[in-house]
Amino acid sequence: MTQDIFDFAEGDTNLSPNKTGWLKDHVSAEARGLLEEDARWFIHQSLSTPCLDAIAGAEGIYLINTDGRRIMDFHGNAAHHVGYGHPRVVQAMREQIETLPFCPRRYTNAPAISLAAKLASLAPGDLSKILFAPGGTSAIGMALKLARHVTGRHKTVSMWDSFHGASLDAISVGGEAQFRRGAGPLLPGTEHVPPPSLARRFFGDDAEAPLRLADYIDYVLGVQGDVGAVIAEPMRWTTVEPPPPGFWQRVRQSCDRHGALLIFDEIPSGLGRSGTMFVTEQTGVVPDMLVLGKGLGGGIFPLAALIARGDLDAVSDRAIGHYTHEKSPVGCAAALATLSVIEEEGLVAKAADLGAWALDDLRRRVGALPGVRAVRGLGLYFGIEVESAARADSAMYRSLERCLSFKIGGGNVITLCPPLTISEAELAQAFDIVTDVLRNEA
Repeated sequence: MTQDIFDFAEGDTNLSPNKTGWLKDHVSAEARGLLEEDARWFIHQSLSTPCLDAIAGAEGIYLINTDGRRIMDFHGNAAHHVGYGHPRVVQAMREQIETLPFCPRRYTNAPAISLAAKLASLAPGDLSKILFAPGGTSAIGMALKLARHVTGRHKTVSMWDSFHGASLDAISVGGEAQFRRGAGPLLPGTEHVPPPSLARRFFGDDAEAPLRLADYIDYVLGVQGDVGAVIAEPMRWTTVEPPPPGFWQRVRQSCDRHGALLIFDEIPSGLGRSGTMFVTEQTGVVPDMLVLGKGLGGGIFPLAALIARGDLDAVSDRAIGHYTHEKSPVGCAAALATLSVIEEEGLVAKAADLGAWALDDLRRRVGALPGVRAVRGLGLYFGIEVESAARADSAMYRSLERCLSFKIGGGNVITLCPPLTISEAELAQAFDIVTDVLRNEA
């Protein structure tokens, strides 16, 4: 096994010997049969082939495999904000299916209008014009097209190591090597800069390094002269790195000075997980566009949204989205129910309060263990950076043996992303498992 099969990975690698051992020792014959059929029919790709196990059910914070084992899901593709199968989301979808299951794109419907109005009321500043799409990657594509039409410029500035989706346009602005490698020519004009997480490596090993990176972005915008948009995650999701203080204010000023739009990708981070409805609220700036997805459909229905500044809608002679399920009444009903659950169950405040306590607790538990480099978090999202990708991979499989599932980000960051509905006791149980695994592997 070589280190490079793990490095700079969006998620856990499917090349790990630990995965081979897991499939041999911990997956039942029934599940192995399903995995073999999965491998037979689906195109093999990084991160998902072969799959880990076969799932037969899901409820609350748990996945339930074909053997009936209940697995705490701290991965969830960041889509399970309100847990799996929340009864209010299920009921809203059931009622909508019985009345209006589909709406052709040429028409509108009340759930779509209500959801657009609700998102506009939640979004900061003058973010008030909406388009829906079947997934976050498509919503990123809409944001890029809208920026081109509004500014008349096709160039973008984005960050290496970032992830904005897996389509050709999204990987062009994204910076994850395994999505870009070997793909051939990508979109022209997609300039990249280092992410804030690497600012100290390139711009001085001190607290001012992120601000120097912001100054470098200003330089890039100036020397290019025709950049239409800066697109970025307000927090680096894969490695759990909150926004550096003052960084985005300086980038916002540069965008305004050079005529570039600022697009924030909050597909995984939005809707309360950070302890505010959107991470952008913790940056001190309002972007020109905000992209949402993942949890918007309640962990059931695939739905994403582009929320744009109110004056960016003068493109009625162009097609920006035009998706078949653009105004799905069922998807919009699911999203409206999800937002109601988040608000009425106080999940944003819970993410802030429980998350702050949990981050302190996690640092106390594992922060001083040998090989643990850092413990980070924002709201109910946590990252434990360990000294090697191999150790993170091993910790993931040891935790799976004890029915805790999570994702490895950036090769060596254990990321813990529970539903916002999780109880303190369930969170402590998961932390017990991670602590024990890391202590025994130290």
